[in-house]
Amino acid sequence: MNLTLKTPLKDEDLEKVNVGDIVYLNGVIVTARDAAHERFLKHGRELPINLKGLPIFHAGPIVKEAEGKWRIVSIGPTTSMRMESLEYDFIERSGVKMIIGKGGMGRRTAEACKRFKAVHAIFPGGCAVVAAERVKRVLGVEWLDLGVPEALWIMDVENFGPLIVSIDTKGNNLFEERLNAINGKKVELLKNLDKLLIQG
Repeated sequence: MNLTLKTPLKDEDLEKVNVGDIVYLNGVIVTARDAAHERFLKHGRELPINLKGLPIFHAGPIVKEAEGKWRIVSIGPTTSMRMESLEYDFIERSGVKMIIGKGGMGRRTAEACKRFKAVHAIFPGGCAVVAAERVKRVLGVEWLDLGVPEALWIMDVENFGPLIVSIDTKGNNLFEERLNAINGKKVELLKNLDKLLIQG
């Protein structure tokens, strides 16, 4: 299923989304990577923006400033698993409804998505310029002292995607399902190989 959603995201928006669905976003999204997660959760700093109902993007953009305005030049996804140990608490405490990044996330994030009605989605790697083209404008930036890649970039986006849902609000995890299926086939293939070797 292909679906276009508008931020802020609501529970009822996300409950109809399933793993493997393609989603596009209109509205506000905010970047948040390792340093922002750690400052908020480990160092106890309050977030400078209310993230309730918003998506966060695991991304470190390349930006350009001209005449006092910021422009996103390129914005590719960061590997989401880097944030796995902190994401449950981040979802619970911030109220974010969508996590966007590269690759899958683990069981704790899936638990958080199920409990707090959130989803994880993948932005395809290698499409950083495409992502930048979907950013209509930069609304602001917070925690710039962390550096450009780690700051919280607040962006107004249009048709931002394609985003492939990898964890849904039911806790289904696309990467875990595929891994289990592959491992099951691998065991079967190895058994057949053993039989062939014995016969040979």
